[in-house]
Amino acid sequence: MGDKSFIARLEEIILKSTKPDYMDSQDKIDDFLSNKQSSDESVKSIFKSVEIRGTQVFTFGNENAENTILFIHGGAYINEINYQHLIYCFLLSRKLNAHVLAPVYPLAPKHTAMETFDMMSELYGEIIPRDNLILMGDSAGGGFIHSFCQYIKEIGLPQPKQVITFSPWVDISMADVPYDSEEDPILGEIGLREIGKFWAGNLNTKDYRVSPLFGDNTGLPKTLIFAGTDEIFYKDIIKYVDNLKRDGVDVRLIEGNGLFHIYPMFPMPEAREAFKEIKKEING
Repeated sequence: MGDKSFIARLEEIILKSTKPDYMDSQDKIDDFLSNKQSSDESVKSIFKSVEIRGTQVFTFGNENAENTILFIHGGAYINEINYQHLIYCFLLSRKLNAHVLAPVYPLAPKHTAMETFDMMSELYGEIIPRDNLILMGDSAGGGFIHSFCQYIKEIGLPQPKQVITFSPWVDISMADVPYDSEEDPILGEIGLREIGKFWAGNLNTKDYRVSPLFGDNTGLPKTLIFAGTDEIFYKDIIKYVDNLKRDGVDVRLIEGNGLFHIYPMFPMPEAREAFKEIKKEING
């Protein structure tokens, strides 16, 4: 991919101006997580949702569509699904002849990864029989998907047909310091490291169930990963892709040159090109 478009440059400027201050300040992330502990957030939307095994799930498209996509939203494991995710799921359903399911899952700091694994395993069990099951997710949701595929292998559940992720968070320990928080217009090392501890709960932050970079990928399905070269997770994603190749996984990495975190989900020319690659991947 060549030089980034004018629209991508403009969006990056806007993102930098709205970057959460808790991402780059210890005091502010501590305050943010403390306030989150006592907040009571519910998810409301104009989009349709149903309850499956006690979980609120947003649904898009025809249940009998050719493809089924389970989309796990990002948000650093602390922020609920938002309209950017929901609109993207709507587009997936329309353009890929897909029934898309986007669950509302337990988040930090009130909840931990293992609670979400339990919930997601039940939901996944309900949709396993469907044809052409694809797992998709962005950022933390992408990282969760990679861990989840390692996890379901351990508990004996079948793998999905394909995995597609955008900028997955594959190492919540943030061990490979230093990270370039200055260049990333969305995320920061200080905030991410603290959030990761809450998400891990009693697990070590290098446990594969929260950091798939340290897990076994043998037997995992065909995988497509997108990453921006200017995002904070880029070097960890490169290492994870190398691990996938080492473990015999059919994986393809598409790099957005000079682009930022989860760039395929923003309205710009580079995202349109990314969507063409997704369509090609799914349709073979």
